[in-house]
Amino acid sequence: MVKHQPRSTLVLSLWWFFGVLAIVVMGQRNSSGATTLPTRVVKVGAVLDVGGAMVGKIGLNSIRMCIHDFYVSHPHYKTRLQLILRDSQRDIVTAAAQAVDLIKNEQVVAVIGPITTMEAMFVINLGDKAHVPILTFSEMSPSLSSLHTPYLFQIAQKDYYLTQVVAISAIVQAFGWKQVVPIYVDNGYGEGLIASLTNSFQKAYIRVPYLSAIDFSATNDAIERELYKLMTMQTRVFVVHMTSRLASRLFAIAKDIGMMDEGYVWIVTAGIANLFNSLDSSVMESMEGVLGVRPYIPRTKQLLDFRARWKREFLRDNPTLVDVNLDVFGIWAYDATAALAMAVEKLDNTVFGFTNVSNNSSNVTDLENFGVSRNGEKLREALSNVRFKGVGGEFKVVGGGKLEASPFEIVNVIGNSERNIGFWTPQKGLIRDMDADNSTSKENLRTILWPGDSYSVPKGWEIPTNGNKLKIGVPVKDNGFSEFVKVIHDPITNSTKVTGFCIDVFNAVVEALPYALPFEFIPFENSNNEMAGTYDDLITQVYYEKFDAVVGDTTITGNRSKYVDFTLPYTESGVTMVVPVRDNRKKNAWAFLKPLTWDLWVTIFFTFVFIGFVVWVLEHRINECFRGPTPYQIGTSLWFSFSTMVFSHQERVESNYGRFVVIVWVFVVQILVQSYTASLTSLLTVERLRPAFTDVHQLLKNRLNVGYLEGSFVHEILKDLGFHENQLKIYKSAEECNDLFTKGSANGGIDAAFDEVPYVMHLLGTYCSKYAMVEPRFKTGGFGFVFPKGSPLVGDISRAILDVSEGGKMRRIENAWLNGSSCQDSNNNAAQVSSSTSLGLESFWGLFLVVGICCLLALVIFLATFIYQHRHILLNHNLPDDSSSIRTRIGKLLNTFHERDLSSHTFKKSDSGVTTSVSSCPPISPSSYTDSGFSATPNTQHKPTQEPPVITTKGIQPLIKPHRSL
Repeated sequence: MVKHQPRSTLVLSLWWFFGVLAIVVMGQRNSSGATTLPTRVVKVGAVLDVGGAMVGKIGLNSIRMCIHDFYVSHPHYKTRLQLILRDSQRDIVTAAAQAVDLIKNEQVVAVIGPITTMEAMFVINLGDKAHVPILTFSEMSPSLSSLHTPYLFQIAQKDYYLTQVVAISAIVQAFGWKQVVPIYVDNGYGEGLIASLTNSFQKAYIRVPYLSAIDFSATNDAIERELYKLMTMQTRVFVVHMTSRLASRLFAIAKDIGMMDEGYVWIVTAGIANLFNSLDSSVMESMEGVLGVRPYIPRTKQLLDFRARWKREFLRDNPTLVDVNLDVFGIWAYDATAALAMAVEKLDNTVFGFTNVSNNSSNVTDLENFGVSRNGEKLREALSNVRFKGVGGEFKVVGGGKLEASPFEIVNVIGNSERNIGFWTPQKGLIRDMDADNSTSKENLRTILWPGDSYSVPKGWEIPTNGNKLKIGVPVKDNGFSEFVKVIHDPITNSTKVTGFCIDVFNAVVEALPYALPFEFIPFENSNNEMAGTYDDLITQVYYEKFDAVVGDTTITGNRSKYVDFTLPYTESGVTMVVPVRDNRKKNAWAFLKPLTWDLWVTIFFTFVFIGFVVWVLEHRINECFRGPTPYQIGTSLWFSFSTMVFSHQERVESNYGRFVVIVWVFVVQILVQSYTASLTSLLTVERLRPAFTDVHQLLKNRLNVGYLEGSFVHEILKDLGFHENQLKIYKSAEECNDLFTKGSANGGIDAAFDEVPYVMHLLGTYCSKYAMVEPRFKTGGFGFVFPKGSPLVGDISRAILDVSEGGKMRRIENAWLNGSSCQDSNNNAAQVSSSTSLGLESFWGLFLVVGICCLLALVIFLATFIYQHRHILLNHNLPDDSSSIRTRIGKLLNTFHERDLSSHTFKKSDSGVTTSVSSCPPISPSSYTDSGFSATPNTQHKPTQEPPVITTKGIQPLIKPHRSL
């Protein structure tokens, strides 16, 4: 028992030690059950406008909730943020003074706020000097990025402004609006976005005719005057970028004066759209039909729970603001505070404080004794590396101290609420849902309620409501080509009347529009009722907004289209050359050869010879007409072949092979004769109206004078072609042009004129058969109506021009003003035919190929048959030695070919056994030739009264009738 006593004492001692330790540990726990660990308080400042701005109140509520929520969920953190609030009172100087006090006296490690760009400018510079991070969660101007300070953290999306304006441009493009008027607050906040917005519109070819700047402190009367000014313009699409307080007044006044009615389009930027949930219900009702773009934050369960708690906390502190709800600025403020708490915790072992701080000065805003944060650099790096999933989604700071970009959602104000109608992303464009495919079409958006309780898409422009008519400038013609535009002054009534082809076309186009278009014609003239300049000067008046449009014979050119917009052309386009025509029919004795080219003439000649030879080969042994002396046979063959040209051949063709060849050849001859006749007739007719010149190089080479219409851009074309100034003559009318042509270059006139097609057609219609329009033709745009750049009327007028042109109205107007007679067509056709070429071999080589194949086929069959029938001559080996050579055998075969084929049906045999010819050809004298060979020497061994023997395959048979003997 004594040995075991020390062990039992040791056990009791251990039990006592652990019991005391447990009591000590339990005593350190608080009543809530949480362990109290030593913590360190870190001061954080906030400069917010909590007295007036709704963004400041929303942000402050989110910051306080975040500090509480963060440390409840992270009780083990050793640091605690202490918020020191300063009210900026929406004043730049006050905000700067409060920031200096926080940094110098309170020695805060970071500052949250301010909420406006102007307040933030000075505070950011202070933070950069003191190495104190500045965290802004509200919408700021992109001009802050130019400060290039590493201590600025804009807890907003990267490229927030740039992405926003691109989304707005995409909406405008999708609906086809061509003009937009931005309305913005006239300060740094408003100007910061407008520059990016107008640049984005220009890239999308959307015109910005006016910028409406409204002062931040503008009265209701000033706002109303500006809106009335906008009502006098055509544009009905407005983009609003200003503070929510100013926007609320703007839309209330716009509704009162009728600018929220049907036909208007209002788009607001994210600065207003983010606060839709916090605006008064009466303000939202005045904004019905407005579209807004804002950053998209996914509706997660965490966000919905936070929204409900945030609403309760906000009403506890602000019981009168029942319509205020959480917006994206409150979410960004909450996540920014959480990120700051995480960054501070990473610097747990760091000693916070400032260096070089002097407390001797009594001035709290003394900048000379401004210190530098000891650990500002480390805190900045920690903030840049914070990553977590916040209420607004993934929190990740990227370049420039901004959050990673997210899509934008498009909302539509309906009543006193809002409705999502789609999204916009840089990758997909406009889409209805986030998982939709790429699109830029308005059809992919949900149904939109437009102002005026309308679901019809506004066209984006209207005729001004101030009662003013469109001021349309017209050119003044002194005395020439007044058929196009004519200005008539009545001195009695002191009135002006404008008529002409162009005027009637414009009136017809306006009548075709689906709406009324009030306008008045204003002549472009000086005090002497003369044209006040050139056509370029007239078009420039539209560019300088002195005229709303120009109607007349104005040509569409590339240089002019840089300053104005043209409608579609309503006349034929091009600049062409017109020259006199002359009759050369009697001056060319060889005109009959021109219908065919020389290669075709040669081919026809040799084909005739070839056909004669083929027919002779096929008919020589059986047809009496193709026998006789050699000259006679050659003449007969050629006579037969060439006579087929006029179908006067009398020789009868007996062979089937010959008939086949002749039938094919006669068919070809008929085609050649008909083609020759038609071409010759055409050439002789055209020769009577042959243009004096067909090539501009002839004019340049001979240094001849040319004319052009006064004030026309054709002058520059002629200079580019190489004409000297002394070669260029001006005319004002068709009559003057005709007079210059009559004189000719030798007498100070012209030999050619260059003008636009409508003028040339009028000249040809006035002087039928006297002039012709020839190449070259220089491409131009034709006549078009002139409107300012980006005018929405251009599209409607162009469509109306197509409607008028497709109907019969345009033709009636042309016939009424431009001498629409058939002589124009005859002149035009004559000039065109004059350039035609003669018929060549390329047009008939197929026919000659068919003839050649048929002839060769007939020859091959005939020769094959002949050789087969007389093969015994070539194969007989019983002949004497001197007759067995190949040459001798071929000679015998040729002699046989030269003889008659008495077995043919053309040599019928009488009952007495005498063979007679049935050919219709006259007999040939027996002294002319012999049948013994190819020699034409007379055979004197026979008596004149006796027929020479006829050699046949059956032997020698005498002929009975002397007149048949050969």
